[in-house]
Amino acid sequence: MPLDSESRWRLARRAKAAAPQPEGEVQVRAAVVEDLVQISEVYNYYVRNSVVTFDIEPLTLADWQHKFEYIHQLELPFLVAISPGGQLLGFAYVAPWRQKAAYRRTVEDSIYLRPAAIGKRVGTKLLEALIAHSKSAGVKEIVAVISDKGAEASIALHETFGFKHQGHLGKVGFKFGRWLGTVLMQKSL
Repeated sequence: MPLDSESRWRLARRAKAAAPQPEGEVQVRAAVVEDLVQISEVYNYYVRNSVVTFDIEPLTLADWQHKFEYIHQLELPFLVAISPGGQLLGFAYVAPWRQKAAYRRTVEDSIYLRPAAIGKRVGTKLLEALIAHSKSAGVKEIVAVISDKGAEASIALHETFGFKHQGHLGKVGFKFGRWLGTVLMQKSL
């Protein structure tokens, strides 16, 4: 039986508290193929335990390889945050907002962190670098599509970087037996 949102976040907070805390400076760098196993682990945690992603089934390593290659071919940023000990703490990337040619300079961002990295400014470092790399890649607009349940920290993070609220779509996703909406935010570069 799936856990409710509060129970899932209690588990995440417990995992965060139990995990060893990295010492030293977190490094943000371009993702490489060898990172995809850990990226898959981080993301699939959220697929199984939260409503911050609307994916219902975990993504396979092949899914991530395809996504990585696609983003790389478009010369868009795909970044990872690495602890001093070499553990992947989180990742961030941008992908095309829509497939039509007129949207080619507008992207959607995605940021996911290991539960142990939440509250350690890893998301801040990733989003800061993602914005800078996106601007260098010729991106003009970044759109954030954020779950309206359980993702308050993500909304606050995006607000910190100047993302503006552009709307709310109610009941557009169904996961864990309930309807969910999305908050739309946007930043001009």
